[in-house]
Amino acid sequence: MTASPFSDSPPEPSAPPRGGDIDWDAGGIETELGWSVQAMSQGFSRIATGAVADVPGGPRGYQVLVAITTEDPASQLVLAQRLGIDKTAMTYVIDALEEASLVERRPDPRDRRIRRVLPTDQGRAVLTSARAALRAVEGTLLRALGSEEQTQLRRLLARVALDAGAVESCLGPVPGAGQPAATPHLSARGRPAGARATAPTEKSTSP
Repeated sequence: MTASPFSDSPPEPSAPPRGGDIDWDAGGIETELGWSVQAMSQGFSRIATGAVADVPGGPRGYQVLVAITTEDPASQLVLAQRLGIDKTAMTYVIDALEEASLVERRPDPRDRRIRRVLPTDQGRAVLTSARAALRAVEGTLLRALGSEEQTQLRRLLARVALDAGAVESCLGPVPGAGQPAATPHLSARGRPAGARATAPTEKSTSP
């Protein structure tokens, strides 16, 4: 039933299009990987920003909290490379998180000139809350897929993302790319016991 134009009630959300309705042989725009990734990214950005609004730095602050709670302690420079965030922008994000008592900077015991970024108990609590809110809106974004399909999509995207850096290194630098490419590697929970991440270290990074 069509909602009355004078009703205060919001319209009901439209049903998501079904994958079976796509004519893959027609070669339409929806069959292009680039368009699909861009459309999904734009939709995710809009809903994710609200879900992590309580985290200083927004989506970037959320990603920092995820990284420092699941991976080996790292400096903000290494974190910037890991997440593909500009070094200057990363400084502002860490400053905002530290001001909110969600992270703290501590000297690296192996080299006290380097300061590692570590989560506080409050930071972990904020991350738990933000993660739950984000998963809820992600479910809405992926509503066209069944539960098993959603899990499969997450795993396939993660595999592609982890390989993205290697693909770019094969193709060489992209002129005008601007945003630094992330340095993908498995988080601590996804690595075999005793294995270490292969992300660049502070000393191996050129200024």
